[in-house]
Amino acid sequence: MALLARWAEATPDKVAAHFPDIGAEVTFRQLDARANRAAQWLIALGLEPGDGIAMLMDNRPEFLELAFACRRAGLYYTPLSVHLRPAEVAYTMKDAGAKAIIVSPALASPATALLRGGATGDAPRFAVGEGVEGYASYEDALAAFPDPAPLPERPVGREFLYSSGTTGLPKGIKRPLVPWENRLAPEWDMSWKEIYGFGPDTIYLCPAPLYHAAPHGYTIRRTIAEGGTAVVMAKFEPLRALELIERYRVTHSQWVPTMFVRLLALPEEERTRFDLSSHRCAIHAAAPCPVGVKRRMIEWWGPIVWEYYAGSEGVGTTVVSPQDWLARPGTVGRPVNGVRIHICDEEGRELPPGEVGRICFEGAPRFAYHNAPEKTAAAYDARGWASLGDLGRVDEEGWLFLSDRRADLILSGGVNVYPAEVEQALTRHPGIAEAAVVGIPHEDLGEQVHAVIVPRDPRADQAALRAELEALCREHLAGPKRPRSWEFAEELPRSEAGKLLRRILKERYLSPP
Repeated sequence: MALLARWAEATPDKVAAHFPDIGAEVTFRQLDARANRAAQWLIALGLEPGDGIAMLMDNRPEFLELAFACRRAGLYYTPLSVHLRPAEVAYTMKDAGAKAIIVSPALASPATALLRGGATGDAPRFAVGEGVEGYASYEDALAAFPDPAPLPERPVGREFLYSSGTTGLPKGIKRPLVPWENRLAPEWDMSWKEIYGFGPDTIYLCPAPLYHAAPHGYTIRRTIAEGGTAVVMAKFEPLRALELIERYRVTHSQWVPTMFVRLLALPEEERTRFDLSSHRCAIHAAAPCPVGVKRRMIEWWGPIVWEYYAGSEGVGTTVVSPQDWLARPGTVGRPVNGVRIHICDEEGRELPPGEVGRICFEGAPRFAYHNAPEKTAAAYDARGWASLGDLGRVDEEGWLFLSDRRADLILSGGVNVYPAEVEQALTRHPGIAEAAVVGIPHEDLGEQVHAVIVPRDPRADQAALRAELEALCREHLAGPKRPRSWEFAEELPRSEAGKLLRRILKERYLSPP
């Protein structure tokens, strides 16, 4: 019996997921039955164990039932970003080997563009809900399988996700399927359960797209598969998120720092009018969080704000509690699950505590980038230590502090400048909502530090604010690390996962005149 089926039998009428923004909810009994019927249909399409499908869908119940259906049918499923261009969808579908695609009506425009561009190839195409032109009806397909039925004993299917591609085309991260006989065995990484306290009493708020790794994992594997209830937002809206925490008595949630910034931007009377007392664990990751922002969140929500550092590759995870973070502001934690961290220089030599270098993980399960053996090889050294290309340092007690990605390092006049250090200094200013720095060409220095500032008040006097920021930098940063040029913006370009897209900030300065 699959995990979902066990909960459907034990708590059939308990709600597995609320979708309040579209007025929908699904119980464990309903989700289990729909997933079983969808699994029958996928098998009838001729999909064999290890085959895969692609899903271009917004947050809706069918996303969940298809995910659990693929797990039952021994299939991979690749959720696609709703913002991908047709050419990027075509690349991902071809790279993943998707043998069917299912879309939702909310994405009719991009789904139709896929057809016009031939991105779906010969793969069967289906649309949920009221349908999309050029796509067969998913509901009509399921009608041929009106009742749950026994399924063949296949390996446990799983997600086949693609990295966010902040520095290029997305990279697929494909892990082996779990044999059927091990379907109920615990995962390798159980830290989320032990540390964060997920269980049948969990009510988890998902404020982000389900096609992203973290909201996907927390909603499907860590909440619903464990008998908890998910509250899935259509999209993040700060006031709506607070309202839902109060309405559903949310216990757990997962965020990115830009969401914290938007929450803190709410007027005081709006931030304080909701009862958030049920909220006992707020988890964040995806991008470095400015120290000032996180400190304000802890002051508001209390010591419930946990942070982790990891990647879709799963080579290692660090975790820090709010108490440990307050004692060491800026740390992203220490490793869990027996993994060890090493900080290495460009030649692979291990560096002592306090020195910045490449972050390497020892002892985590190996991973591979799909169809990219050269990228997989580049992620490992001769000792088998894996790296995501991030830079950081550890202190004497083994706490990790992030600096930046190696690709983001600024070399100005022979000095290494880590953007995160400069950004942390800039966001000390109470009038700054966000800040980003990049290296742009400089005739003598090679690169100069360029700052992009998002003020809390868009009407702020920019000249006065710049003067205050320059004084702040003189106080906290060495000369080569101080910005030489400045610009002000309404927002910073970020990926859907909340990661800063520095390349977009740099493009205007790298383009030929």
